[in-house]
Amino acid sequence: MSHTVNDLTAPQARPHGRLAQRRLPRWTPLAIAVGAVLAGAGIGAGAGLGSHVQWGLIALILFVAANYALTRAVEGRRQAKDRVATSLVYACFVLAIVPLYSLIETTVAKGAKVLNGTFLSHSMGGVLGTEPGGGIYHAIIGTLEQVGIATVIAVPIGVFTAVYLVEYGKGALAKAITFFVDVMTGIPSIVAGLFILSFWILILGFGFSGFAGSLALTILMMPIVVRSTEEMLRLVPNELREASYALGVPKWRTIVSIVVPTSIGGIITGVVLAVARIAGETAPVLLLVFGSQVINNDPFNGPQSSLPFYIYEQYNLGNTASYDRAWGAALVLIILVMILNLIARGIARWKAPKTSGR
Repeated sequence: MSHTVNDLTAPQARPHGRLAQRRLPRWTPLAIAVGAVLAGAGIGAGAGLGSHVQWGLIALILFVAANYALTRAVEGRRQAKDRVATSLVYACFVLAIVPLYSLIETTVAKGAKVLNGTFLSHSMGGVLGTEPGGGIYHAIIGTLEQVGIATVIAVPIGVFTAVYLVEYGKGALAKAITFFVDVMTGIPSIVAGLFILSFWILILGFGFSGFAGSLALTILMMPIVVRSTEEMLRLVPNELREASYALGVPKWRTIVSIVVPTSIGGIITGVVLAVARIAGETAPVLLLVFGSQVINNDPFNGPQSSLPFYIYEQYNLGNTASYDRAWGAALVLIILVMILNLIARGIARWKAPKTSGR
């Protein structure tokens, strides 16, 4: 009995083998990354490579190789393969971020030269394209009006179409609508512009205007609204619908009072993202609004400008002053799209279902 008690109270020996393998410290990947960056910079500078992108690629290769070699030496081949897969994920993330960072950094550096109150509050009326000065006020008005009109047209149609597909759609008609929505999602923007040009301007005889551009933007925006709204409506639990039906509530009122309010956060988020997507479309605007150097507050009469058209127009002038204005307009457009995306994220978080802290 005493022998048994001694066996139970004696300290147990630590097992040997795979379960007791050595482990690298948690800070090892960071240390390897720092070393790889320094080594990549040294190799790039020593080899006379002038591009920092090349230095970065060398550093990524060194990071993955060093991570694999060190992990295999300490933890074994199996853990090394897992560490390499993780390293490749981080490397791909860096490769995706680098072009975005380069784009934003270049746009901010070149666009900030002209971004001031005068640039935002004046048009190009009376300003020669080869001279500094002028602004984008007329282009901002055109973009806001054209995108606003497209939103007013596309959102009701898109939401009602999604409601039909989710709540009522069955049979051949629903399949046909789904097919054409998928086709419209992949339509190039220039095709939408050509369609409105041939139908609205050439056949019906209306002139170039901001409204014509809005019609093309509507075609591009509508399938995005349909798809995003459809997915949000499908996320509403069927139990909510069944409980409403059990109380004798008609189906149309269930949709209006239960289904849509439950998914309203996701619907608004999809709409805002669709607005951000069409705000930077250039091809339809080039074909349909015709462009203007002065302020035109009426989108239904006469040519009108927009930020994408203004960027194209100024860049084509081919001088230093026009390049600066084009970069400034590009920076303003990026800021507008960023604001819309932040609004969408804020709405999504605000309207997200509340969960208990238990």
